[in-house]
Amino acid sequence: MAEEHSVTAGTQAAGHHEEATLMGFGAETYVYVSVAIFLVLAIWLGKLPSRITGALDERIAAVKRQLAEATALKTEAEALLADANAKKAAAERDAAAIRARAVAEAGELVAEAEKAASDTIARRTAAAAAKIDAAERAATADLRADVAAQVTRAAAAIIAARADKDMQNRLTDDAIAGLERRLH
Repeated sequence: MAEEHSVTAGTQAAGHHEEATLMGFGAETYVYVSVAIFLVLAIWLGKLPSRITGALDERIAAVKRQLAEATALKTEAEALLADANAKKAAAERDAAAIRARAVAEAGELVAEAEKAASDTIARRTAAAAAKIDAAERAATADLRADVAAQVTRAAAAIIAARADKDMQNRLTDDAIAGLERRLH
């Protein structure tokens, strides 16, 4: 170190000084290299923020597109849900109307069936009553005919036992005359 000090002191004394070097390059070379590195870094780093900004802008644009797609899907889903709810409400109204119509028609059918059954019962009751009346009339007529036949036979037997020939002829004539009146 003492020698270095003497070299520096010696050069200063002569008015001319020797520059320090590192690896064979002087300070001025290192300044130029540093400035060049600084400029390269400044240019490269100057582009780096724009690249980062560009990448971020692309990412933001992609997120915005995804949000727009999600919003469109949400809107479409809401529209489909509203449509499905409207169709469900319409179907429920239709089902209620069909149910009400079916209940009303069933009521009408029951009323018609009850009326038809009542009418049928009334007709059958009237027919049965008419048959009973006809049977009673027929039985009464048969009974009267039987009674009349028996009375006639009994009267003929009594008359035959008590009457003489003249009386029988007169009664026969009266009966024939009575028949002529009845027939004409």
